Amino acid sequence: MNKIILGAVIALVLAGVGAFWWQGRAEVEQGAPLPDPDALVLETPGPELPESDPGDMIGPEPPEASELTKEQKRFFRYDRNRDWRITRTEMLSSRTDAFRKLDKDGNNLLDFEEWAVATVEKFEGADENSDNQLTPGEFASTAPKPRKARRCAC
Repeated sequence: MNKIILGAVIALVLAGVGAFWWQGRAEVEQGAPLPDPDALVLETPGPELPESDPGDMIGPEPPEASELTKEQKRFFRYDRNRDWRITRTEMLSSRTDAFRKLDKDGNNLLDFEEWAVATVEKFEGADENSDNQLTPGEFASTAPKPRKARRCAC
């Protein structure tokens, strides 16, 4: 019983000391003088910035970006090294994000072979000359089929 009373007294003393300390810091900060605005201005300014006046000079024209077709953009998403060929590794490397999305618990126990069968079959079906590379023409055959627009059921 004495230990409980002694603990309560010590807790109250510590709380009181903390309150006085907190109030003391607040009063010191309130009594501090405001900084002099003139003292904040640098007395020795740095070197002035040079002015740029190009006069009548005209710079070179910026290069024009060529518009890529939708199929070219899709091709270059897979062709990482820009050699105009998509290797099997390049095709499968873009699928790792989808694999991670399927692996909900993050333990990498999703059977990748079962998941990758569709991609490999799609690649082999598009690779007409069986050289394990897709040309832009072969790659165009892998484009997703356009979805039919739904009619509003309003």
